[in-house]
Amino acid sequence: MPLSDLTLPPDLIHREGSGLVSDLRPRYKNLLPPCNGACPTGENIQHWLALVHSGQDEAAWRALTDINPMPAIHGRVCYHPCEIACHRTRVDEPVRVHAIERFLGDKAIAQGWDFSCAQGPSGHRILIIGSGPAGLSAAFHLAKQGHSVDIYEAAEQPGGMMRYGIPSYRLPRAILDAEIARIERMGVRIHLNRRVDKIEIEKQEGYFDAVFVAIGAHLGEQVDIPARDAGKVLDAVTYLKQVASGEAPRLGRRVAIYGGGNTAMDAARTAKRLGAEETLIIYRRDRAHMPAHDFEAIEAEQEGIRINWLRSIKSIEQDRIEVERMTLDDQGRPQPTGQYETLAADSLILALGQKIEAKLFQDLAAIELRADGVIEVNDQFMTAVPGIFAGGDMTPGTRSVTYATGHGRKAAQSMHAWLNARTWQKSPSSPLVPYAKLHLWYHTEAHSKAQSMLAAEHRNSGFDEVLQGFDSDGARYEASRCYSCGNCFECDACYGACPEGAISIAGTGRGYRIDYALCTGCGACIGQCPSHAISLFSRHNQPKGGSA
Repeated sequence: MPLSDLTLPPDLIHREGSGLVSDLRPRYKNLLPPCNGACPTGENIQHWLALVHSGQDEAAWRALTDINPMPAIHGRVCYHPCEIACHRTRVDEPVRVHAIERFLGDKAIAQGWDFSCAQGPSGHRILIIGSGPAGLSAAFHLAKQGHSVDIYEAAEQPGGMMRYGIPSYRLPRAILDAEIARIERMGVRIHLNRRVDKIEIEKQEGYFDAVFVAIGAHLGEQVDIPARDAGKVLDAVTYLKQVASGEAPRLGRRVAIYGGGNTAMDAARTAKRLGAEETLIIYRRDRAHMPAHDFEAIEAEQEGIRINWLRSIKSIEQDRIEVERMTLDDQGRPQPTGQYETLAADSLILALGQKIEAKLFQDLAAIELRADGVIEVNDQFMTAVPGIFAGGDMTPGTRSVTYATGHGRKAAQSMHAWLNARTWQKSPSSPLVPYAKLHLWYHTEAHSKAQSMLAAEHRNSGFDEVLQGFDSDGARYEASRCYSCGNCFECDACYGACPEGAISIAGTGRGYRIDYALCTGCGACIGQCPSHAISLFSRHNQPKGGSA
């Protein structure tokens, strides 16, 4: 793209001698890729994808786990908002970031890669309540800073809702155990069957300098449905926990699940695997408005689960459920129609949401609970009580493993700063690079590599993992599809495009240099940079030199 094609004010272009010269000059300035901007844990996705593409798998894993210590878990259970934001969706399909992350996590387990702690002992002791994703993430980041970390877990095994809420066909327990064990090898101590009833007493008696509360939302929401036999009704959270603990209840031949979220899909698919001959989901809205991710519903239907859309339960009698047909108004809200039908079911599982157990804070009057039961924290994740922090499902925001992991990291940064009489401040982010700024002159259509899946007819016979991972070739091919949006990847396009010879190659991994004594601001480098890693500035504020 020549200078005449750039959208510049006329007063910034003039002639010097016989040539057209701009008052603007290029400089290398990496911008924020959309995947990084959408990642709840804050991963530098573009960076570690580039390392995978170049065959540096261990370096990629270490770059990834500097932010997120559980890639094998996240590569399986994260709903990858990074892929929704991926600019490649404008062309063909997003880069399968989650599958490459899973590849790195699995390879690290197979190769025995471990974390290293560069910091010596800080002298501070931290108590973390709950060993779910937020607690484990916080423990990892605090241990890296040299703090002594103890986790108190009320359950018999660690992992929180990752173990007791996510079925093993999505998250094999060997993978969960391996990534938790790696964090323990950093010196983090997990105390099982250790329930905390009074935070302040535990803090004082254990001589802890700070506490991070991350117990998760382990209680299922209830709804008032007239039922002749209350024993036929249970909540999905309790059901999935019982299954994970090896204490699955008898539900009968026909099982109904009420709800349209991912937990409803998990409960239905689990019941089917445990022998239910007929499993059906009842949801009061339509498919377009369900909170569950579409692939969850697709996989459930593949496994023989029937989903009854636009239905609301009115009563339960013996082996029948009376439902009312619903319709959606202009705002997408369900409205009753007065039309009823009866569905056969021996039991009902309620999957209507989850809430936290607030009793833990009864002895701390200063801590504020919102009407929906979550805890108010400031921008440092600290509660109204100094030294007591909270995150994950306990605080306002999206509830997912990935968001909780991000909370754990941010809370750990805040706690580390607070312990050192400072306040943590997030470094300012670079601007997000828009798709329109990319110059994809090198682009060829390259569709995503699909992950293989366990055949539907074999799934209901057990809890074998459904979605399979990439091998090395698959991961490297998928990583090669990344556009490196906003980040220089040393393609030499700017070097080749400069008519004045103002750009020189600094060396592999060191980018380029611009000689502003030679640069006329013609804009050829800007137009040829595929990732928009070069921006313009006024030459009146000209730096001594520019480099990528």
